[in-house]
Amino acid sequence: MNLGRTVFSQVIGFLPDREFRRCVDLYNGDARHKEGGFSCWDQFLCMSFAQLTYREGLRDIEACLRSSPAKLYHMGIRGRVSRSTLADANEQHDWRIFADFANVIIVRARGLYAGDAFGEELRLSAYALDSTTIDLCLALFPWARFRKRKGAVKMHTLLDLHGNLPTCVWITDGKFADVNILDQLVVDAGSFYVMDRGYVDFERLQRFNAASAFYVIRTKDKIKLKRRSSRTADPANGVISDHVVVLATAASRKHYPEALRRIRFYDADKKRYLVFLTNNFDVLGLTIAKLYKARWQVELFFKWIKQHLRIKAFYGTSLNAVKTQIWIAITIYVLIATIKKELGVSASIYQMLQVVSVTVFERTPILQALQHEEPGENSDSFSNQLNLFKLIAGH
Repeated sequence: MNLGRTVFSQVIGFLPDREFRRCVDLYNGDARHKEGGFSCWDQFLCMSFAQLTYREGLRDIEACLRSSPAKLYHMGIRGRVSRSTLADANEQHDWRIFADFANVIIVRARGLYAGDAFGEELRLSAYALDSTTIDLCLALFPWARFRKRKGAVKMHTLLDLHGNLPTCVWITDGKFADVNILDQLVVDAGSFYVMDRGYVDFERLQRFNAASAFYVIRTKDKIKLKRRSSRTADPANGVISDHVVVLATAASRKHYPEALRRIRFYDADKKRYLVFLTNNFDVLGLTIAKLYKARWQVELFFKWIKQHLRIKAFYGTSLNAVKTQIWIAITIYVLIATIKKELGVSASIYQMLQVVSVTVFERTPILQALQHEEPGENSDSFSNQLNLFKLIAGH
């Protein structure tokens, strides 16, 4: 029930503030906080406000929040909002506080979306792994050297294809090789992991076999394989061949002695041939192809979050400030997805963000605000589909 609270306060009310305090206590985040100062919670609220309302910088955040001082208390902000205090907080408050809190929200959201349909062919858990590069100005971010005259960080993301929610996120420097993230991945038994060619490393892929998990990966042309046997293919559905193979060289088999399954698939939409490797010998070849096609969801997630949240222009120049801003952006995305599910809102995440951005200070009941749609309003293609196989149902 809305008791005169602003839309912003109602959105934040979906967060477990007790869990946030636990994260703060774990890293002594408010050790320097004095009565009337700027706490981690104040920082989180201000940065969340910036994400929800598309603020351009710290002065912009300060101007907007201080224009309505009477409403700051009702937003939960107790400290004095200024550019300098927020800048100091972004530099000093440990980014791991916000990373841990984001993971709390992610776990809760995944529970809400776990029962969503995942296609009739496959009811196991499935994840897509990929990374995106976030460009930075090397003059302002000298620690983020990527190339000679370019700076960057990478956001590696494991996307749960039930609901298209980020499950794990790693933020590294731009030079970090994608395949190395497999060393940090905790593999769930019985789940599928879908990856592109950049993750081909048979010594690392052997870990999936050891963990009783499955992978689907696009192979590289230079990899030499020896065919052991053929399986039934279905050219009418695009599966040109389905073979059981082993690595051709003794040196390669030392790292990966088991047999693999190689599927050659013709993508009629893009008129190209694709070759996949997997360690699963049970599901149909077409299902493997569909799983790989579903990997595009992580690309759409990167595109969406870059377009609609603030992770390309940063409010601070230190590594701590950059990581803090990215983790809070992820928290806001997952929070809106949680609200969508808990309230049964039909609008897309994009539409919800647009509504919140212009009603943050209003005292309208949040469900009433989110259910109001203007005629002809455009929706975001990625946000409209939190069901994985909508993308490929017509294939």
